[in-house]
Amino acid sequence: MRIRFDEQLNALNQELIRMGALCEEVISLAASALIKKDDALAAKIAPLDHEIDEKERQIESICLRLLLQQQPVARDLRQISAALKMVTDMERIGDQAEDIAEILPFLNGRTLPEHIQIREMAKATIRMVTDSVDAYVKQDISIAEAVIDSDDIVDDYFTEIKSSLISLIAQKPTEGEYALDLLMVAKYFERIGDHAANIAGWVLFSVTGEKGSQRPANQIEKEPKE
Repeated sequence: MRIRFDEQLNALNQELIRMGALCEEVISLAASALIKKDDALAAKIAPLDHEIDEKERQIESICLRLLLQQQPVARDLRQISAALKMVTDMERIGDQAEDIAEILPFLNGRTLPEHIQIREMAKATIRMVTDSVDAYVKQDISIAEAVIDSDDIVDDYFTEIKSSLISLIAQKPTEGEYALDLLMVAKYFERIGDHAANIAGWVLFSVTGEKGSQRPANQIEKEPKE
């Protein structure tokens, strides 16, 4: 019985790794489309988001089979419960990468130095997503805690970008609409960081029974699409 359970749990871990890789890819595409002003790259994001949605359903199905057929207890139960929570945050990461793609056409191919900071934000969020899934698979609380700490770095990038864009609007009011669009791009990257921190928080829960200091997922509201 335990051998069968371990096989199914391993299958769950593999699917989570694949879902995490898709999340990394959509974040990277969003950042590259922004920096390179490449509409073709942006167009690849929506199909990948659909793949992420499908992967969420597959993982939920695996988790439910494990719960119903194996009736796990203690740490095993926490690990499966954490996976169910994690895929919700991972699915939202895909949504927010798609939100970024939908904003890009309104930037009209323009670029400002703030893009450099956004690129660094994107790199940081990709690392957070990768490490949070790695922490789950390895059940490593030190990696999970490092991810949660990294969210402060992403928040600092957002604060810097917001300040520079506010200054831009003050100096050139005609740039207001562009600056606000760019600010929303930065905000979506910041929210992706929040979701990665949530994932890491659920890893802490799966190992220790304590959620850690992540933001509850229900407090991260999605911006309505235009």
